[in-house]
Formats: sequence, C-alpha cells, structure tokens
Amino acid sequence: MLTILGFVMIATFLVLIMMKKMSPMGALVLIPALFCVLVGKGAHLGDYVLKGVGDLAPTAAMLMFAIIYFGVMIDVGLFDPIVRIILRFCKADPMRVVVGTAVLAAIVSLDGDGSTTFMITVSAMVPLYRRLKMSLVVMTGVAAMANGVMNTLPWGGPTARAAAALKVDASDIFVPMIPALAAGLLFVIALSYGLGLRERKRLGVLTLDEVTAGDPEQVLVGAGSGGKGAKGGKGGRAALTGTDAKAPSPSGSGSSGASGADDDEFKGLDPNRATLRPKLYWFNAALTIALLALMVTETMPIPVLFLLAAAIALTVNFPHMNDQKARVAAHAENVVNVSGMVFAAAVFTGVLTGTGMVEHMARWLVDGVPEAMGPQMGIVTGVLSIPLTYFMSNDGFYFGIVPILAEAGAAHGVSTLEIARASLVGQALHMSSPLVPAVYVLVGMAKVEFGDHTRFTVKWAVLTSLVVLAAGVLFGII
Repeated sequence: MLTILGFVMIATFLVLIMMKKMSPMGALVLIPALFCVLVGKGAHLGDYVLKGVGDLAPTAAMLMFAIIYFGVMIDVGLFDPIVRIILRFCKADPMRVVVGTAVLAAIVSLDGDGSTTFMITVSAMVPLYRRLKMSLVVMTGVAAMANGVMNTLPWGGPTARAAAALKVDASDIFVPMIPALAAGLLFVIALSYGLGLRERKRLGVLTLDEVTAGDPEQVLVGAGSGGKGAKGGKGGRAALTGTDAKAPSPSGSGSSGASGADDDEFKGLDPNRATLRPKLYWFNAALTIALLALMVTETMPIPVLFLLAAAIALTVNFPHMNDQKARVAAHAENVVNVSGMVFAAAVFTGVLTGTGMVEHMARWLVDGVPEAMGPQMGIVTGVLSIPLTYFMSNDGFYFGIVPILAEAGAAHGVSTLEIARASLVGQALHMSSPLVPAVYVLVGMAKVEFGDHTRFTVKWAVLTSLVVLAAGVLFGII
C-alpha cells in the first residue's frame, strides 16, 4: 500500500505543477500532508516536517548567503568580463547562445556546487535570452543537464556518496567513467546545438545593436541591482531581422512571460552603474577563487563559507551601512523565494521518508528485477538510477539503495566498482528533481515556472542519462 501511495503522491505532485493547477510551493506542502493523513500517520506529520526542515536547514542557509554573495559580485562587476566574452562568442545568434549556455554551465560546474553554477549561468545568460526573446526554458534545461553530467566530479557529491556507501575509492569510480561522462556532455552540447537551431528558425536572424553597433564596453547583466538600467538611446533595443522575427513564443516556453514585460525585466547595466567597484576587482576575484577552493577542499561547511564570504564582500565593497542594506534588499526576493521552496521541499522529503514510502518504492523496484538479470546488475543499476535519483535524495539513494544493488550484484559476480559507476548514470535527470534545492535557484532566478522546466527537461535529461549508460557499456566501464 505504501508503495502505491508513494507513486501516486509523486505523480499527483508532478501532474498538478506541470498543468499549473498548483504552485510548486503549495504542492510541495499540501500534497504530502494529505497523503500523510491517507496512510494513517497524520499524527506524526509535525515530526516528519521538523525532521525534513532540520535536514535541509543548512542547505537553505547556504543558498541564502550564496545568493547574496553572488548577487553582490554581479553588482560590483566581477562577472562583466565573462559576459563580454559570451556576447562576443554568441553574436546574438540563438544557436550560439544555447551552446554557450551549455559550455558556461559545464565550466562553472567544476566547482562542484549546483547552486553556484546556476547563479552564475543565469546571471550571465538571462539578459541575452530576454533581449532576443528566446525561450528561457531552453536555458534552464540545458544548464541543468550540463550541470547534472558534471555533478559526478569526485567533489560534486554523488561520487563521494557512492564511495562512502560502498567503501571504495572515489577516483576508482570516477576516472574510468570519464569517457562515458564525456559522451554525455558532448550529447548535451549537440542537443544544445539542435535546440539553438530550432530557436534560430523560430526567431529568424537576430542582431544586437548593443553588440554590433553600440558602445563596445556595454555590458548586459541580470542583477538585483538598484542601479538604473540603460534605457533608450543608441542600441537600446534588439534589432530583429528575418521573416520569423516576430513569431510568438510557443505556449509554455517560458521565454520571459508577457512580451510587454521583456524590456521591463531586462536590465542593461553599463560600466558606470553606481554599484561597480573597479578598484576592488582583483580583491573580489581573489575572494571568489578562495571561496571556491575552500568549497572543493571542504575546509569548512559550505553554509559557513558562504556566510563569511557574504559578510566580507558586503563590508569591503559597501562600507556604509545604508549601502549594505540596499544590496541585501535588492536580492531579498530571490532569497525569500528560494529559501521558501527549500523549506517547502522539506515537507515533501520529510513525509516521503518518514512514512516509509520511499523505502517501499525503492525495494519494490529492486525486488522486481528478474533473477536472470543478475549478471547484468551494472546495467540494471544504471537504469534504476534514472528514476530513483529523481524521486529520492542522493543520500537516500546512495546510502539506502546502492548497497542493496551492490549486494545483489556481488551474488552474480558483478564488482562493487561497476555498481558504483553505474549509479552515477541518472545525475543528468537528478538535477531537475523537485527534491534538489539548486533547481529552485535555477528556475527562480530565471523566472521560469517549475512545471514548464520539468515538462521540457525530463525527456532530454532521461535521454542524456541513457547516452551515458550506453557509452559506459560500449567502453566496457559498466
């Protein structure tokens, strides 16, 4: 019964948010509360929720101060050179913009933290997507898939969890998987190319006056800045040419909401904006590099690192208290939205775990594997990792399910390392799971409906995971 109710609860949640019948926050809270009562454990709802909140509180704190930190770094101009490089590469070509999104997300993912990756990628790319009236759902989908593949780095989380759960060395898991993961990343870039061509066909040939004819120092950055965006004047609008330039955005594309809001949401920030701190550029760059290095080496808990970094960044760049308050207020909307979604997700995970539904669902799937498939437990693990890492947290999957799969594989001569490697296959889809806090950073900052992101991304993410699995089998890794 718990197995059936668990699957029904998840299906109900996904259907309601994809059909936009409920907001993600409302669905994350009310649906699990209802199903908790249905399974006869309503009296324990408070305990489940508090347990879930306790588990996710450090993540919420990390996201809160990470948003403030990177928001300040965007305001002071740390990422302006990156945006210039992106603009030069993209040349306002939708195909190049989408491919650039995948490459940027993959490069930034080297820090091993999904939230950081999404904040930097969205901040750099959203203004260009909005200016060209491109689909923001394409951006969020491509960024999530690129980050999902790169999330398998030894310091990214899944590999470390698999190593700890099965008591093997992380490098023995990751290094042999590099060819398969590279194939997955190449597929994401190829997919980005195809999606970009589709956007180019929909929009026609586009040029940005700011890039081709305007001030070469003009920088396009999305930020919660209190500074005024550049309005009017030369290069104040994108020039659209081609027969399809005025084609409407398809329903659910998440391109930027109502077309009339495009210019209001777009912020063109020139080098003279009040929040820039050019004299502190190298200090801010050094602070960011040090922060990322400490995150990778796990010198301190990540929430503590972001808390300290945000305090230092605010104090050094904006020594006056009123300016500090203004910077925090400028990014307060993102902080509240993302933190609220994390705590709402805590209700979902708390009920799913506390009632035992997730354990019953996982065991039902594992027990359903035919005995004849025993010698192929590596492939079985790879296939199962796709839905299980979407419906479960990484901790639950790697510490609760993977050891069971490894034990079943060992009985048929399948090595523990093979199971560990196969367990990484589903990460491309995992990063779009409603149980992953970082995805709310992605859709929140991009102002994309989570249901739209899910409906667009899931099919491509599953295909990416299958490409990784196929490459692993082809290269004899799995």
